[in-house]
Amino acid sequence: MIRFSRRLWGRLERLSTLETDVADERRRKVTLVILSGICVVASIVWGTLYLAVLGPTATTFLTFGFTVVVGGALAAFLATRRIELLLYPFFLMILWNPIAMQWTLGGFAASGALMTWSILAPVGALMFQTVRIALWWFAAYLGLVAIALAFDAQAQQWAVPMAHDASMLFFGMNLIGPSVAIFASMLYFVHAFQRAHRRSEELLLNILPAAIADRLKEGKEETIADDFAEVTILFADIVDFTRLSARTTPRALVALLNSVFSAFDRLTEQHRLEKIKTIGDAYMVVAGLPVARPDHAEAMADMALDMQAEMARLRAELDEPLGLRVGIHSGPVVAGVIGERKFAYDLWGDSVNVASRMESHGVENCIQLTQSTYDRLSDRYQCEERGTITVKGKPPMKTFFLVGRRSDVLPSAVSTSRAG
Repeated sequence: MIRFSRRLWGRLERLSTLETDVADERRRKVTLVILSGICVVASIVWGTLYLAVLGPTATTFLTFGFTVVVGGALAAFLATRRIELLLYPFFLMILWNPIAMQWTLGGFAASGALMTWSILAPVGALMFQTVRIALWWFAAYLGLVAIALAFDAQAQQWAVPMAHDASMLFFGMNLIGPSVAIFASMLYFVHAFQRAHRRSEELLLNILPAAIADRLKEGKEETIADDFAEVTILFADIVDFTRLSARTTPRALVALLNSVFSAFDRLTEQHRLEKIKTIGDAYMVVAGLPVARPDHAEAMADMALDMQAEMARLRAELDEPLGLRVGIHSGPVVAGVIGERKFAYDLWGDSVNVASRMESHGVENCIQLTQSTYDRLSDRYQCEERGTITVKGKPPMKTFFLVGRRSDVLPSAVSTSRAG
């Protein structure tokens, strides 16, 4: 049943919407088609039954009048995909037409509470229009109900004698019909809303860490800023990217960058790190936040070594001389979200600057470490001392190259250290 419903909804979406429609507009259009379509079918059934039981009376003409007006509006909408061509004719007809039919049948009891259908107008307005407009539709519905109650005694004089079984049939249909219309349209509306919500959540979690996203959605903090005493930051940069871009078409260049950074994204997820951003041809990732972890340096070392291996694979696969310069530093940072529009999770502090300098002052296809990162890795990883380098704004810094994992350390021991 669920699979059939999804296939049906898919066909309705293709029939009712434009490719340029945003998700909310698509949801509104398809829901309106479902709701109005059910009502048109119901009017044909009701009209046929009234014609058989009562003959060509005012009730019959009113019923088929609904079919003609709303059915025509539905056809116009399907031809143009302009929602207003269906929205207002349907709301107006479903609001007053059942009440008019109820009066011609002799009031509430004689009609089987036919005006129950009119509730679809304010309910539909809640789905397709603003709450303020829906309140006006609801007020109009309540006003018509009050008028119908006030003049019900006068309407009873027009009641047509009807067998008890026929009367109960119409009463049951007037309970089931609106219920089916509301449930079917809401079923699609809620399903489409949940699908859009899942997509929004996925997009949000592609931008922000889950813990930060939850805090932003709670709305209790105007600015998010957290101190982390121990993290490890990595900057990676594609060597000679400017020269590569000069001899490559823009589309091919973006495709190449996408291949490289997508591979890095997969490694980031594999090592449970947090990607911060890409800046041109540079890639920034951090270990140890937003949830602190004691193995942040080891996790980043594994990430850097795997990035080197991935770049070697991409060089062969893409047939491009791709070089990678990597810099790593461990230290304290402040992490958070600032601003009101197009915000992002970012890092601040001297540690960020040092890690960036390790990359920019590094060597092609090498992973350069500061002393603080080396101290955390030297017992488990092979490192070579590069010597002292001069970094702008800093005293001379002793740096090292990360070469690989130490052969005398079992993989299981490294894994145990990372899990700790």
